[in-house]
Amino acid sequence: MLGSTSEFSLAVNPLQADRRFEFPQMTTEKSCLCWYVYVLLNPDGKLYIGQTRDLSFRLHQHNDPKHTLTRTTKRFRGPWEIVHSEMLPSRSAALAREKSLKSGQGRAWLNGHLGC
Repeated sequence: MLGSTSEFSLAVNPLQADRRFEFPQMTTEKSCLCWYVYVLLNPDGKLYIGQTRDLSFRLHQHNDPKHTLTRTTKRFRGPWEIVHSEMLPSRSAALAREKSLKSGQGRAWLNGHLGC
């Protein structure tokens, strides 16, 4: 009985370790292991700021009426277009940049650089 427990733990642990670092492949953009901060604009001039690993897939999610995890952009009429994006080396850097763009100074920077 003890042998079967150790065999089970040996079979489970390597798989769990692999899953922690495995990312689903959606497009070739993900092969660079970088993160993106992006700014979307709708026809009414509403801005949305977010971060992702796959820009094209995320834009598709924002514009897909059947996708329910993008409730913020569903409240406003689309289609949404990417007007600005930045590539960053890590998720923590992307989250920090997203937070700075959502601040008053970040919105002023976007207004000055993008005119929106």
